[in-house]
Amino acid sequence: MQPTPYPDSYYAFSAHPAYHRPPLQGEAQTDVCVIGAGYTGLSAALHLLEQGFHVILLEAAKVGFGASGRNGGQIVNSYSRDIDVIERSAAPEAARLMGQMAFEGARIIRERISHYGIACDLKNGGIFAAFNKQQMQHLESQQALWSRYGHDRLQLLDSRGLQEHVASDRYIGGMLDPEGGHIHPLNLALGEADAIERLHGIIHEQSPVVRIEPGETIRIYAQNGVVKARFAVVAGNAYLGDLVPELAAKSMPCGSQIITTEPLDEALARSLLPTDHCIEDCNYLLDYYRLSADHRLIYGGGVTYGARDPGDIIARIRPKMLHTFPQLEKARIEFAWTGNFLLTLSRLPQVGRIGHNIYYSQGCSGHGVTYTHLAGRILAEALRGQAERFDAFASLPHYPFPGGRLLRVPLTALGAFWYSLRDRLGR
Repeated sequence: MQPTPYPDSYYAFSAHPAYHRPPLQGEAQTDVCVIGAGYTGLSAALHLLEQGFHVILLEAAKVGFGASGRNGGQIVNSYSRDIDVIERSAAPEAARLMGQMAFEGARIIRERISHYGIACDLKNGGIFAAFNKQQMQHLESQQALWSRYGHDRLQLLDSRGLQEHVASDRYIGGMLDPEGGHIHPLNLALGEADAIERLHGIIHEQSPVVRIEPGETIRIYAQNGVVKARFAVVAGNAYLGDLVPELAAKSMPCGSQIITTEPLDEALARSLLPTDHCIEDCNYLLDYYRLSADHRLIYGGGVTYGARDPGDIIARIRPKMLHTFPQLEKARIEFAWTGNFLLTLSRLPQVGRIGHNIYYSQGCSGHGVTYTHLAGRILAEALRGQAERFDAFASLPHYPFPGGRLLRVPLTALGAFWYSLRDRLGR
C-alpha cells in the first residue's frame, strides 16, 4: 500500500502516514456492515471484531475525514447535556444507566491506546473555566453530581488556582478533571483503523453508500459495489446526508472552527498552559484550546448552524484567541479549518434500530470524542443481544427542530443568541 496524504487542517499535516484503502468493488458478504469510518463506526467495528463478528466498514472519503479527524482533540467526560438533565427527562432506570456510562468513553479511549499501542499524543487533565459566579456555582453542582456516579476526583479551582494552569485573566475559577485530557484526534482514528485491520476487519475508503435495502439480509449499495450483511450499523453522523431520511429529520449538521498557530517557543507555550491540560470555558457557545505536541496553540470555538463554511475562519477565531492570550499577538496562524458535527434538539445522542437489524447512533451535539467510543461498545452489545444499555439511550425522546428544514437554522441561531446574551449578562 502506498501512503496517501490527508489534505487540510493541522491534524492532516501532522498525522502519521495514512495508507490507501481501495474502494469497494463488486459484491461482498459479511456479518456486519458499518457505514462511516469516524469514531462511532471505528469503535463499533473494533468491538464487534473483538467479539468474533466479521466486519466490513464503508467510508465515503477517508478514515477520520469528518469530525473525528477535525475536532479539538479534547477528552471531555459526560454528554453535551449533563446527567441532571437526563435525570429529569429519562425514566429512572435509563437515567441511572446513562449516569454510570457517562465516564466510560474516556476509559475506552485509554484502553484502545494502551492495548493497540496507538501513538496519538495522549495527555491527561482537562479544565472547565468559569467567567462568573453563576458558572462557578454550576461547576460546584457538577462536582456533586458527578461524584454521585463515582467520578469523584474533580477539583474546584479559585482564580489563583486556575492561574497555575492557564495564563489568562479572563476567568474567576474553574474545575479540573484529571480523567479528562487531549489527543491528536486523527492519529487516534488512524490507529483504531489499523487495529481493525489487524483483527482482519475490512475498510473500504472512497465508498459512499447510496442506498440501504432492508431485509433479513441487508444490502448496502456503494457506488461500485454492494455488501450483503446480517446487520448494519449506520454511523455517518453529520456526513450521512439523506441516506436515511428518518434520521436526517431529527438532526442538523453544524460546523465548528479551529485555528492553529505556528510552533511557539517552548517557554512561551509552557507559560500559556503550564500543566499542559486542555481547556474549555463554560459558555453556551464555548471556546476550547490546548497545546499540540510540537508547541502550537490549537484554539476553537463558535458554531455555524447548518454546517455553512464561514468565509474567513481566522477572522472569526483569532480575536477570541487574543482575548484569552494577548501574548500571542505576533504569533502567525498556520492552519484554519471547519469540522461538522450533528446537533439534536435535546443535545443528547439519538440511538436506535430500524427494523430489527439496522442499528444507528448519531447526534453527539459537539461532545462526541468520548461518547462515540462508548456508542461503539453499546452498539456491539446490542448486536450480541445484550441491549439493556443500548435501550437506555434508545428510550430518550427526540423531536424535529421547530420550523422544519426551512427554519431550523435561523430559529436555532436565535436560541443560541439568547443563551450567549445570558452568558454575557452573567459576568
